[in-house]
Amino acid sequence: MRFIVTLFVALIVLAALQPWLQKLGVGRLPGDLRFRIGKREILLPFSSTLLLTVIAFLVGRLL
Repeated sequence: MRFIVTLFVALIVLAALQPWLQKLGVGRLPGDLRFRIGKREILLPFSSTLLLTVIAFLVGRLL
């Protein structure tokens, strides 16, 4: 149950930070998929997620 709550909170935070993260280039890497359906844009940031995971792992290892 804790995992689901943590995942839900992380998704809310990342959705709120999406405009700021896009300015940094997150979501524009090769391997990130963007779809436009009507007026809605759907972003699937596979490469960006992998990069952020590696960075978080390295920071966690150093601390």
